[in-house]
Amino acid sequence: MGVIGSFVWDVILGRDPHDAPVEEWGGITYALGGLEAALPDDWEFAPIAKVGYDLAPRARDFLRDFGKIAPDAGPIEVPHRNNRVSLHYQSTERRCERMSGGVPGWSWLGLKPLLADLDALYINLISGFELDLETAQLIRAHFRGPIYCDMHSLLLARQPDGIRTLQPLHNAPEWFRCFDVVQVNEDEMSMMAPDPLALAAMATASGVKVLIVTLGSRGVVYFAEPGFQKLSDLGRGRLGPVAGAIRTELVPAVAARDLKGGDPTGCGDVWGATYFSRLLAGEDIRSAMTVAGAAAARNVDHRGAAGLAQYLRGELSVK
Repeated sequence: MGVIGSFVWDVILGRDPHDAPVEEWGGITYALGGLEAALPDDWEFAPIAKVGYDLAPRARDFLRDFGKIAPDAGPIEVPHRNNRVSLHYQSTERRCERMSGGVPGWSWLGLKPLLADLDALYINLISGFELDLETAQLIRAHFRGPIYCDMHSLLLARQPDGIRTLQPLHNAPEWFRCFDVVQVNEDEMSMMAPDPLALAAMATASGVKVLIVTLGSRGVVYFAEPGFQKLSDLGRGRLGPVAGAIRTELVPAVAARDLKGGDPTGCGDVWGATYFSRLLAGEDIRSAMTVAGAAAARNVDHRGAAGLAQYLRGELSVK
């Protein structure tokens, strides 16, 4: 599996109101922990990520303990300062983000050779600048495996002071045509359609097989193409949407052991990485969501991305 995303150095404020700010890895590192814990043993993953020169050694150190990373894979150092994000928590589910750094996105020319030996692709638009639409369309045109996308910061503008604010995505159908499974949160959904059903209709008409809207402590709601149960149902030769009613369900969240004192950072990333891992293992979309929900709840009980995979597997006690 290829993993497109960004390494981010987080400065977290307000997670513990009485403590000093915390600095630690964020961004794609939470998804990598989820993949390490949930991918079947016969799969490897290859991070397709650029990292700034100032944090490249730390990024390589962070990955040394991962057993499922392909042996020839690793972040690509670039001559730019790495992306950094200040997270100001206002509640367990609301935060303000300020981004700095300038790691560039991918061009198709740079990305194409990295996709040659992959069987599946997990895309998490951590910065929102990893891919432009044209590059995403070229991926879809040339890559035949399943593609999962967490649209994430694609729905966030970057203001001159670095503050991230929600922005509409007017070409959402064109983006949807690039992916098989799409994940957004409730706020991101509101930037593309007036309600979940309208977004689901747009997504499935564009070829998305499963649309997932995460709802924080309320769980997730999914919308699936008629007849689609597993990744093995993907039909590349089929033209147009399948007739029938969209299947939908609200899947309640699994309660975290320590929600009030826990850490919600990265929960959506862990959820999506775990979910796609279990789909690749052959599980149906509903069963995979049960496993993903449990992993997201465990993530709340763990601070940071370091040691996350071991904790998700039950090998470490809560910090």
